[in-house]
Amino acid sequence: MNRMRYCSTRGGVQNRDFREVLFSGFAPDGGMFMPETLPAVSPETLRSWKGLRYQRLVLEVAARFIPEELIPRDDLEALVAEALSGFSVPDSVRIARLKDGLSVLELFHGETLAFKDLAMSCTVHFLNYFLRRDGSRAVVLVGTSGDTGGSAVRSARSLPGLDVLVVFPRGRITAVQEKHMTTCLEDNVHVFAADGSSDDIDQPLRRLFADQNLVRTHSLMSLNSVNWSRVMIQVAHFFYAYLELSGLGAEPGLGAEPGLEPGPLPELEVVVPTGGAGNIAAAFIAVRMGLPLKLVAMVNANDIVHRTVTSGDFSMAPSVTQTLAPAIDIQDPYNMERVFWLLLDRDGAAVKTMMEEFQRSHRLRLPENQRRLLAEVLVTGAVSDPGILETMRRCWEQNRYLLCPHTAVAVWHHYNRTHSAARNRCYVATASPAKFQAAVEKAGLTFDPPEAVLALDQLPTRYQNLERSADWCKDWEERLRDWIQFVSRTRKNGGVCYPENS
Repeated sequence: MNRMRYCSTRGGVQNRDFREVLFSGFAPDGGMFMPETLPAVSPETLRSWKGLRYQRLVLEVAARFIPEELIPRDDLEALVAEALSGFSVPDSVRIARLKDGLSVLELFHGETLAFKDLAMSCTVHFLNYFLRRDGSRAVVLVGTSGDTGGSAVRSARSLPGLDVLVVFPRGRITAVQEKHMTTCLEDNVHVFAADGSSDDIDQPLRRLFADQNLVRTHSLMSLNSVNWSRVMIQVAHFFYAYLELSGLGAEPGLGAEPGLEPGPLPELEVVVPTGGAGNIAAAFIAVRMGLPLKLVAMVNANDIVHRTVTSGDFSMAPSVTQTLAPAIDIQDPYNMERVFWLLLDRDGAAVKTMMEEFQRSHRLRLPENQRRLLAEVLVTGAVSDPGILETMRRCWEQNRYLLCPHTAVAVWHHYNRTHSAARNRCYVATASPAKFQAAVEKAGLTFDPPEAVLALDQLPTRYQNLERSADWCKDWEERLRDWIQFVSRTRKNGGVCYPENS
């Protein structure tokens, strides 16, 4: 029987069930929730999964982390099927096999054209399952660097038991990313435009989630990749990539002699554009479950993950650099806390010391032994804006395949690093180029956006501003706190937040 329980990466919280973790943000001690033990996937099980569709793999992965007494398997299967039914390709995801071993895992076929739609849709369906069953309500608070916010509001709009507050960095995301949020006029969607970076936004949000009275009173939760459910679903991306691209089942001599034991599993190198490090954390969890991956995290000019691996410098730069890949313009890769926790053998006290120092000073020097541990499991690289543009042009010239600037951050690795012919590779495509017209044009390329993107320009918008003040962090915290309380009070009294829409 699956008795999966969860704990905080900082050691102060143990023995939580999936429902408790799902309806959470940061853990009460400031850490992030993780399974107390990771389920192992044996080579035999992995081989038996060969050929499964993506949707079935999501079910198999999720079932290992969600006990049946919380969501029976038949219900879980139905929830996953419904969550993944609205994507524009038959299996929700797709692999583009291009020249010279360039294989691109397309994760952007949902409504907001970004990989977030996959895990977000599943997570919101899990939330709605419990809310409807229990007759309860929750308030979601989300900070976004571009894609998470749109995916959250599009997945949750009009759900009767859920209000969603989203905060985005004004002027630092594309028009399409912004309109995926601001054109949602449903009464349960509340959008704020902050005069700052996504890392600035994280500061008041952390303080709000640290207020346990606020969290309990208003059932406040997160849909960022802080939420374990988001990362859990992203684990399935890497099982799918492995089973499709590693060459599993095609090893030399496999099956040549009846009764002969199969040889070792082939490895797959997976290259991921990295900002908040949710995908890299998910990939590392998959490795710890038994998946033979070599992980490569590629970053833009906001290179904290690269500096951490190569020199142990886990320190934020003085400010976030705006690049052509805005969704990874992040100096606080918060999911690295999950990676550190696994690397340090679940030592919550050590992680607590590290991360509290980082949050206090924004600077941390990893001891050399810890840096070497990290470098053994993660290779990194950093790409400039000119490198992004050159990669987009080169991929188009060779394949007639257009990359978004974030995917180009990963694919730069294909064109600029020496690769082993003995190992297949996968490059993760996190967003459609349709969301980044300015970058496409800057690369000297053209692209006709889909009708759904063009239609956004004709829709009315609604949002509130969070202005930059002398004490902006406190002011934003109080403004969002007041709105959370207003929303909860209004729902309790059966009212609406935007009477003009009723």
